[in-house]
Amino acid sequence: MSEELGEREKEVLRAVVQEYISTGGPVGSHHLARKPEFDVSSATLRNVLADLEELGFLEKPHTSAGRVPTDRGYRFYVDTLVRLKDPGPRDRELIHAGLTHEGGLDELLGEASRLLHALSRHAGVVVPPRPDAAVFHRIEFVRLREDRVLAILVGQSGQVQNKLLSVDFPITSDELLKASNYLSELLHEVTLEEARERIRNELDQEQALYNALTSKALKLGAAATDLQTGERVLIEGTGSFLEQPEFADVERMRALFKTLGEKNKLLSLLDRVQRAREMQIFIGTESDFSSAGDVTVIASPYGSREQVLGTVGVIGPTRMNYQRIIPLVSFTAQALSLALDKV
Repeated sequence: MSEELGEREKEVLRAVVQEYISTGGPVGSHHLARKPEFDVSSATLRNVLADLEELGFLEKPHTSAGRVPTDRGYRFYVDTLVRLKDPGPRDRELIHAGLTHEGGLDELLGEASRLLHALSRHAGVVVPPRPDAAVFHRIEFVRLREDRVLAILVGQSGQVQNKLLSVDFPITSDELLKASNYLSELLHEVTLEEARERIRNELDQEQALYNALTSKALKLGAAATDLQTGERVLIEGTGSFLEQPEFADVERMRALFKTLGEKNKLLSLLDRVQRAREMQIFIGTESDFSSAGDVTVIASPYGSREQVLGTVGVIGPTRMNYQRIIPLVSFTAQALSLALDKV
């Protein structure tokens, strides 16, 4: 696409996008001509704007107005023209401070979404690690009553899953401890899904090969790892859309909140980020938010070098400050990945 535009066209498109992001108003040739970087006449700039409109990078919101970027214009700007800078010292300090407080995984992920909302003034979004993808660390059993046991499954990145088990066979507290040690060793460093498969394979072996304790431990393990694994998504700051003039229209706002409420669509979009294992930017009609119009999703995966655990990002209007938001999302994903090592 870059071959379609000469250097002057690129600079004009950059100026229009940045001016529109800043002011929210259509940008005309007379305004551009007053900028020191353009040492040409207003008529020349008017012709460039017309060419950019014909190519689909700009459009006129109404007949007598200047131009505004289209989704294609934003895409070209993000892919080719935007000049990114690392977050400033204050932003980096706030992110590191927010993601180094003591607390569990849920608190950490919630803080990540709150930080992105506070720093971007758009909606912060985090997809927690899927239970099935969590790498198993250990399992503990706590007796509650004679026939009730609480199973506590702990993942390597800090995920904790609890499940109340009904036990229809006698088992002592000492046997529960031994079952915990046996299963923790058997299932160490496998995912929850792999743990279930490993337990099934062990149970399928000839029962005579097992002593009574091993049989009890495998039954407890099978019940403990049979978890509901529905995915969640944390969103902080959806009310920020109300502050944007693009969403003053009630029907558009209703469509946006309806889409935000359909978590499966959002999860499907963010799952593409995890599969790509790198930052993804979905502008306007490139995502399922197109029914609401003028919405961009910027998201990046987080996790360890070996495993992607989830996604963190921002949802906002297409008229967002990409130069600032893209580095913020990237830095937050990196900081969150580092923080998870210490959970």
